Amino acid sequence: MSARYFLFLLLYIVSLSCHAQTVLCDVSGIEAPYSPVNGSFTGKQVPHSPDPLVAFRWNNPEWTDSLQVYVLAPVSVEADKSENVSVVDAANLRVDGPCELMFDFGRVSAAWFEFESADLDGEVEMSISEFNEPAVFNVGSQHPRKTASPVRHGNTWRLELNDQLYEGVRFAWIHIHSLNKPARISSVRLVCQVKPVNYEGSFACSDTLLSRIWYTGAYTVKLNLLQNYFGAILMERSDRHSWTGDAHTSQAASMVAFGNYDFVKQNLRYTSTQYNGIASYSLYWVLSLIDYYMYTGDKALLDEMLENACQKLDIAYHHYDKDPVIAFYGWDERLGGFESPTAEAKHAYRMLSIQAWNKFASILDHAGYEELATRYQRYAREKIDSLRMNPDWTDKLGVHAAADAINAGFANREEQRRLLSKALSDRMQRLSYSPFNQYFIIQSLAEIQEYDKALATIDDCWGGQIRYGGTTFFEVFRPSWNTISRPNDAPVNNQCGYTSLTHPWSAGVTKWLSEEILGVRPTSPGFATFIIKPHLSAGVTWAKGTVPTPNGNIVVSFDLKSGEYLFTVPANTTADIAIPKGGYKINKVTLDHKRIASIGKDEDFIYCRGISPGEHRMKVHHSGKMSPSVDEPFVYENETFREDIETKGNWRNKYGKQGYILCSYDSLSDRTRLPDFIRDVKFSRNGNTHWITSTTDIRALESDKEESGRNLGAAHTRDPLVCLQTMTIDLSGEKDRAYQLALYFVDWDRKGRRSAIEVFNLETKKLIMPVYMVREYQGGKYIVFNVDQPVRIRINQVRGDNAALSGLFFD
Repeated sequence: MSARYFLFLLLYIVSLSCHAQTVLCDVSGIEAPYSPVNGSFTGKQVPHSPDPLVAFRWNNPEWTDSLQVYVLAPVSVEADKSENVSVVDAANLRVDGPCELMFDFGRVSAAWFEFESADLDGEVEMSISEFNEPAVFNVGSQHPRKTASPVRHGNTWRLELNDQLYEGVRFAWIHIHSLNKPARISSVRLVCQVKPVNYEGSFACSDTLLSRIWYTGAYTVKLNLLQNYFGAILMERSDRHSWTGDAHTSQAASMVAFGNYDFVKQNLRYTSTQYNGIASYSLYWVLSLIDYYMYTGDKALLDEMLENACQKLDIAYHHYDKDPVIAFYGWDERLGGFESPTAEAKHAYRMLSIQAWNKFASILDHAGYEELATRYQRYAREKIDSLRMNPDWTDKLGVHAAADAINAGFANREEQRRLLSKALSDRMQRLSYSPFNQYFIIQSLAEIQEYDKALATIDDCWGGQIRYGGTTFFEVFRPSWNTISRPNDAPVNNQCGYTSLTHPWSAGVTKWLSEEILGVRPTSPGFATFIIKPHLSAGVTWAKGTVPTPNGNIVVSFDLKSGEYLFTVPANTTADIAIPKGGYKINKVTLDHKRIASIGKDEDFIYCRGISPGEHRMKVHHSGKMSPSVDEPFVYENETFREDIETKGNWRNKYGKQGYILCSYDSLSDRTRLPDFIRDVKFSRNGNTHWITSTTDIRALESDKEESGRNLGAAHTRDPLVCLQTMTIDLSGEKDRAYQLALYFVDWDRKGRRSAIEVFNLETKKLIMPVYMVREYQGGKYIVFNVDQPVRIRINQVRGDNAALSGLFFD
């Protein structure tokens, strides 16, 4: 039951383009389930943050605080029929006839959409989306089509799509299908919900994109903080509940950005008995407990959760040698998603088990549980020794399992070198489809000191999402989306279903930047001791920021070029400082104007240990030149697609000389003649339809026989069923046999289909080509490319009722 609140608040917000945006919340009588925000703009404005409340401060927020609301006005409005619209500003208009009004609010918010009008009289609908077209989601959602007639509350017109009201909203529409008289529309707005939380952490560096990435990750998590737990998705698509593994990365980002340790503690309790049927999620929960303990020193929670954590680790031990059933490990093709988890997923789960045993043993030893620590050390040692009975054990691991093996902490230098060479050296192939899994990959690159590679990967994954227009991070992403789509276009839907563009499982990079580039991490629980070890280079020459701890904030500012280092050590803590060489020869170091001798050094750092609480200034005198950064190529095996819109259904004289498949050509039966180099073709997860028999429509395919009529059918994705926005076609056959493949698409019933093609090696499931977008294929369109190996073709729905493929032709 909602309460009526009166909001009289002027929020001054700096937009992403750094232009001042005034957002008026002076809307009397607004209906909202929560009270208005009750803090003030006394924090620091951050131009690289997408959060309109980045400078907003609450007074001592706690996890028990209720959600609150604020109001955001649009930054722009567009009308399809400008002659019917008079614009005062983006939030206030006069309409004189039918039109489509599209509003951009500048960033995604957790919000609902509404406006004021006393005299609007006509047929009206409203829509919302995270991207620049009205969103559509799967069955099971309360309202799969994010378009509906508004609900009126007096003069307020509101789009109500679910019981909680909020969705992920950046773009919104008012569709005026008919209008009986001119009308005024005013106070167009999003009513945004927010969990009170302050930015206690901060991050900035010489690469402003990294700064944007840090704040975008933080904002993605903040938008999903709910009343009693960490949420996992903004859009209501039937899975908007707690996901235990997803929370591992979002809690990690939350601790460095907000220091909201009480809420992380609550969420650990909340998720302690949940694992969503996913074995690895139990282990991520244990790793989250370890993170929390190291950041807070809260031994009471460790004691409370000890039995629970041990049960999870013991189950992993019993699973290890029994070919464990892995329901899910990530959306990447090499892992199999929920569709068909692969051997790689099982290898990765085993490496994750060793990591969890090793790390939990370490904190148990510190906490005085020596017997339990010995148990988990024994588990790890037993399985490591078993692995090494095969000297080539690293060869079977792909990028995800290799990353988990490195993160487990047992691989020696030679094993690390082999894992890097086989699984992590190729810039394109070390990208995971899931930014969640990408976090563990960049962790592993840091572990083996491959920071240039880690930064390149961060740019490809998270930087690519920002270049796509993202103000939050996505559920899945491929860099090639930026070459086939404009910023903020509808994303590719896929095995995860309809793609979420606000998914906090993708926020782990925020913690990584604080720990690896700013360089602050605890070395004993609660930051009683900690290290500042910034990884600066020609790519990132300075970094500064804040990390919240139970004893106060650690404040850091390090500049590699100038050698000026400032840092604060909180009371009751002790710091070690690692001074990066960056290629320079270090001649002298002063601390608080006194020359000091280093206590240790290695190839990349000089160490000063045991620095006491206080504000400190360090000056590094160096000579020589900074080491250059190493650029890596980003290469696909094949990048060439071409389109043919001329041939249409007249394929016989141009395509299919070696073989063909005419999908559902005879009722629901295919007509097939496979070439001798193709052993088998397997369609998966598709539906079939036969559109027409014996037509003269040139879009339909001519017969492979001497028949006058044309037929047309299709294999298609099974939208809007859950996770069936994709289908695969496996072409198995001879290796190293080159041939041309032409795929024929027809949007027969002109439903505005837009589809995406992905091509993988059938055996390794490695991506071998960039994603290709098939647009406007109502007239019939061939997509033609060459392959020289067995392949999996994945066809994904983007827009329209489904993705539809009518033929494959081999030449």
